[in-house]
Amino acid sequence: FVAGVEEAGSSEAHVSFVFNASSWLCFLTDKLWRCLVYFGPWGRMPCLLVNYLHSHGLAHTELRLENVHISPVDRHIKVGILGNAADFYEDGQNNTTLDNNMDRRRMMIGFDMRCLGFMMAKMVLRELMDPLIFSKFKTFLVKLSRTQLIYTSLQGHDPSCLREFMLQTLNRSSSSGNVGLQMLDRNWGAGWNLLSSLLATKPSKRMSCLDALRHPFLCGPRWRITPSMDIIRWGLGSTAVRIIEEYIYSRPQRNRISYFIELMEMLNPNSKPKNWFELLPGKWRLIYCTGRHVGLTLRQPPARVLIGNVSLTVSKLSKQSRDLSFTSSVDFTVMTGQDWPHDKTGVDGQLQVNSPFKLMSGKRLYLKGEKNTTSGRFSFGESTDMDSLAPKLLAGRWRKALPFKEFPSSLRVAKLASGENVDITMTFDDGEKGRGNVVQARDALREVRIQLPPEMFDLSRIVCGTFVDARHLVLRGVNGSALLFARSCLDQ
Repeated sequence: FVAGVEEAGSSEAHVSFVFNASSWLCFLTDKLWRCLVYFGPWGRMPCLLVNYLHSHGLAHTELRLENVHISPVDRHIKVGILGNAADFYEDGQNNTTLDNNMDRRRMMIGFDMRCLGFMMAKMVLRELMDPLIFSKFKTFLVKLSRTQLIYTSLQGHDPSCLREFMLQTLNRSSSSGNVGLQMLDRNWGAGWNLLSSLLATKPSKRMSCLDALRHPFLCGPRWRITPSMDIIRWGLGSTAVRIIEEYIYSRPQRNRISYFIELMEMLNPNSKPKNWFELLPGKWRLIYCTGRHVGLTLRQPPARVLIGNVSLTVSKLSKQSRDLSFTSSVDFTVMTGQDWPHDKTGVDGQLQVNSPFKLMSGKRLYLKGEKNTTSGRFSFGESTDMDSLAPKLLAGRWRKALPFKEFPSSLRVAKLASGENVDITMTFDDGEKGRGNVVQARDALREVRIQLPPEMFDLSRIVCGTFVDARHLVLRGVNGSALLFARSCLDQ
């Protein structure tokens, strides 16, 4: 028994019932991958059916691809209801059980939306059809227990980090070459925003069917909508990350990345210290720095060093105070010989810097009337000149997105005051032959410091945090340069 919903040009929905007993899972996946360009209409059909059921007080409870079929006549998606539909109100809408019925309704709607999120993820990402990858995908979304939260200092597997997790699972450094990842990256990463809203850990935070039908990913160019402020913030971070992944840091790209970082700081939703104390703990991967970049092609360093993962781990020292511990970790490889070999293998090493910090409330001041020495060019985020930043940020399409009409003289930030105790540890695994080779370790350390932003080696140079959410973190150094981080899931 199959029920389907067809969209007929307007907001009305027509329900059709068709008898079918065969499973079309293979045919369904093949058809969906042939029509990925038109995923907007295909993705809206299951939402229309689930919205029809919810509006009539019913929950599907068995939403999965095995119950989804494609009609060969009208090419519409049909979702099966195999006698598993459940009523929201088990004992009727009595006043005595109204609270219990509302909790039951929220729970059942949240369960259907989570199942709908799994369906859409499989419809777009073909790799999730592999049972092993899909099991990792579901395990990542399982909320950590309270004991694990205490020992790992993490907030659980936030669905907003799905892109970072999928790139790691598929062994990719960017979305290029994968049609599913490129579809989710389209329209400023709107697909990842939709998936994270459907797969939220708490059922109360999951998106409803009506909100999903108004989402930019499902509307596409056919229906023009006004994006919310959360989607605008999401799009800014997603676009900046995609530009960074191209790894062609010419002047226009660096200017554009700095421009996006400034916009993210203007739209920071978590400016209070209590919000920072909740969101900041965790492991963050450094993806970009607006300061000076040192390349490898025009220099002849004494040690050929390749930088690996650069991360910043923030942990709480106590629940009562706002004392934090910052640990900067740098993985690197030192290659033997004077030339750059094709095989980039060598001696592995790691550098760790630990320092305590205190989180306080502060302000970032924008100075007025300074002369800009870059002749009107955007200065890679190191300038705090109001006259040079205001025309860039308050012009064009972003004028309506910013919450103020005039450029402010200051913004609320999280002030970070470093402590006096700093621990620096370096491990250099050179085997039995190179034990005690202090010169090679010293050259490697010097080269690591040249390639790294100075704030990652000397943590006391970090003075404030200007943006934080579930995905991204922006810290500012004493020289004005910005460090952009992405929440890492490597240890999860």
